[in-house]
Amino acid sequence: MDGEELTAQETALYDRQIRVWGAGAQRRLSKSHVLVSGIKGTVAEFCKNIVLAGVGSVTLLDDRLVTAEAFNANFLILPDENAYLGKTVAEICCDSLKEFNPMVHVSVEKGDLSTHGIDFFKKFDVVVIGYSSRATKKAVNEKCRKLTKRVAFYTVDCRGSCGEIFVDLQNYNYTKKKLDETVECELTYPSFEEAVSVPWKPIPRRTAKLYFAMRVIELFEEAEGRKAGECSLSDLPKVSKLKKEICEGNSVSENHIPDSLLERLVAGNSEFPPACAIIGGILGQEVIKAISGKGEPLKNFFYFDAEDGKGVIEDISNKP
Repeated sequence: MDGEELTAQETALYDRQIRVWGAGAQRRLSKSHVLVSGIKGTVAEFCKNIVLAGVGSVTLLDDRLVTAEAFNANFLILPDENAYLGKTVAEICCDSLKEFNPMVHVSVEKGDLSTHGIDFFKKFDVVVIGYSSRATKKAVNEKCRKLTKRVAFYTVDCRGSCGEIFVDLQNYNYTKKKLDETVECELTYPSFEEAVSVPWKPIPRRTAKLYFAMRVIELFEEAEGRKAGECSLSDLPKVSKLKKEICEGNSVSENHIPDSLLERLVAGNSEFPPACAIIGGILGQEVIKAISGKGEPLKNFFYFDAEDGKGVIEDISNKP
């Protein structure tokens, strides 16, 4: 991604950003290629942020037809039935994003993300999956890890006013300022499958309750054959029963997951736009860090709950 120098047009357009993170970082951004799947409110916010930042290209993958539900929190879709009738979410969002920054190449890819082979992902430097099943997250992450080049992998999920980001940068080197000097640092990340397979008992009790609650919701949707977000309050008894079984299997108290939190997640099938803005903003910031190599990236989960307004980073991995 170090490629040729920035053009005069790029230098003029991104002048303020270059002053913040330097011409080298902006050059890496302008040569990067990002794949985005599952475009709801949080992902729309993320896409807007990276397009304005000046990435090289963004490829959108979301074959859902646009409905009234689709633009609940997605500001890229105008509430005009004549404009979106018969079009997919990716197609409408593509048209909107092109207007934000004509210098970024925005395109649409068709098909189911989980059916694409390994070669499909080698075209990208970053893969972001929104609102997908546990199985798809695992499969795509594994394909990215099998490539000879490092592909940054992210998942994001926003349910009601709560959100989760997962990050896998594999073996990642970056620089950060320490006092008056710049130091070289390295982080080693687990895959999504490794991270969600960590036994619960050794995990500190202070860990965000959202981590445990999201795992229960994922497993419930997988067991019931549901798509991500296809839950309602009528499912709460089954979800609560599964929570009890998982807690017993991990030899931890059911207090790891408050009933009130689980109820909010099950009922939260509509996104809360202010939460989308925050989570999408954090995700955009993290992807820019990963591409530019500037600043310390989060490892490896981020949680936000609008109820208390806190953003929490959790490192969930099997440590020696």
